[in-house]
Amino acid sequence: MNGDIGHDDSTVPSAQALVAAGLVAGLLSGLFGVGGGIILVPALVQLGMPQRLAAGTSVAAILPTAIVGSLGYALAGDVDLIAAAALAVGVVIGAQIGSLLLAQLSREVLFWSFFVFLLLSIVSLWVSVPSRDAQVELSPLTIALLAVAGLGTGILSAVLGVGGGIVLVPALMFFFGAGDLAAKGTSLLMMIPGSISATIGNRRRRNVDLRAAGWAGLAACVASPLGIVGANLLTPLWANIAFSALLIGVCVRLASQHLRSTAS
Repeated sequence: MNGDIGHDDSTVPSAQALVAAGLVAGLLSGLFGVGGGIILVPALVQLGMPQRLAAGTSVAAILPTAIVGSLGYALAGDVDLIAAAALAVGVVIGAQIGSLLLAQLSREVLFWSFFVFLLLSIVSLWVSVPSRDAQVELSPLTIALLAVAGLGTGILSAVLGVGGGIVLVPALMFFFGAGDLAAKGTSLLMMIPGSISATIGNRRRRNVDLRAAGWAGLAACVASPLGIVGANLLTPLWANIAFSALLIGVCVRLASQHLRSTAS
């Protein structure tokens, strides 16, 4: 039985395919502090899911991954709890707005929004290469700005099916002065309430397959700790290089797939 009631069985990928996609997403989640949606959304679409359903399912799958990943970073002291709480306030509100938009936007708009979002994320990674030991200097203004950043992240998360880490990690490093590991750990912790909020909205609008999200999310939890080990081994510069290469590869794959589908 499927976890949603908005699609037929032809759009449901096999458990094996979901586990494979989840393992890759979990590894990247731990390594880069992202939810894994940059892998899950394209993978789910390629496996037969409509773009809207793939986005909603990816957001739900992010929840267990974010819990495991944030715990791993927290054990090493690489989570800023106050910053994460401020971000979460905005994320919860933004996720509800985003889940409403997801139900209204066309497939073409969703595709190009996701594609442009990835391109901007690549550029943002090279605005600043952080110091590993840098910390966010908290003040009332900083906390308010973090909440605003969370609002935007929540909207993007629900609409595009990503955890928001691919924009939030660079933003925490460049705008708020966080070190790279602290930015990743804080980003993962912030995704927990965002994923819950967006999934509630998506469930209400029949834009999520909880069965598929469960398979992918649980598999991601297994691989996430390996990614965290890798994050500690990479220098901030090489982490940016690796993340950029990943995003470029996803962009090329998406563009190729979209051109083939529009030509047929």
